[in-house]
Amino acid sequence: MAKITRFEELTCWKASRELVKLVYKLSSTGNLARDFDTKSQLRRAALSMMNNIAEGFARFSKKEFIRFLDISQSSGAEVKSMIYVLEDLEYFDTSTINELHQKVDEARNLTLGLLKYLNGKLKNQG
Repeated sequence: MAKITRFEELTCWKASRELVKLVYKLSSTGNLARDFDTKSQLRRAALSMMNNIAEGFARFSKKEFIRFLDISQSSGAEVKSMIYVLEDLEYFDTSTINELHQKVDEARNLTLGLLKYLNGKLKNQG
């Protein structure tokens, strides 16, 4: 496996970027565009997923990277929870809600996979 030298190469970061793009697109439409608190919180949680991966990658230790990946996946859980609010308030149709769930699950699962991999490497070193 080739060494990753830039956070932009990480699959979990790419998936989080796609989620952010979708969240921004959808939050500019319909009832959510007028619900400033929910829109802001949803955007911040999605951005936190993406940005914590990048910030953790830039840290100097695996331990710190792991910590930031954990924050990222936790932000993914927050996005996931907020999708239920969007569903309950009927802000989007079922197919849009399902697409959001799929995007956040993909980004979160990829992040968890990297987290487990790095945790395994850290344990093998220690």
